[in-house]
Amino acid sequence: MAQTRMPITKPGLTRLKDELKRLKGFERPKIVREIAEARSHGDLSENAEYHAAKEKQSHLEGRIIQVEDWIARAEVIEVAKLKGDRVVFGATVTVCDSETGGEMRYQVVGELEANLKQGKISVTSPIARAMIGKQEGDVVKVQTPGGVREYEINAVEFIEEGLPAEGA
Repeated sequence: MAQTRMPITKPGLTRLKDELKRLKGFERPKIVREIAEARSHGDLSENAEYHAAKEKQSHLEGRIIQVEDWIARAEVIEVAKLKGDRVVFGATVTVCDSETGGEMRYQVVGELEANLKQGKISVTSPIARAMIGKQEGDVVKVQTPGGVREYEINAVEFIEEGLPAEGA
């Protein structure tokens, strides 16, 4: 089975690499020390500290494997190098809710980077899927749990982590 590439922004990949470095350089040695300490307490068959530390180690190793896989499959999209007037991966889109008049700003990012509180929505989310390929002035309809919502696209920008793109 071919591994699927995962689109990710440059800062998103940096965060993954930082997490991997922390897991391997700090968390892994810490758990090894915890296991050694628990082992020194004697009988392992009834040693709850030892079993808890081994369980923690298992979870940590699983996370390391997962993050390494994500990094291996990452396809970095350099948002600062993108331009145009259509919504694509990496675009920061300002939309107006037709019903409430409220304005929102979202950056379309990879699934691993999505964080609604930070205004980052997954490229696979319903609102992002509705906006892809559209441009300023277009109205998109999005099926939400509360019904269909309409959003007008007010602006499409290409900003890398809050910094305006070159020439913008």
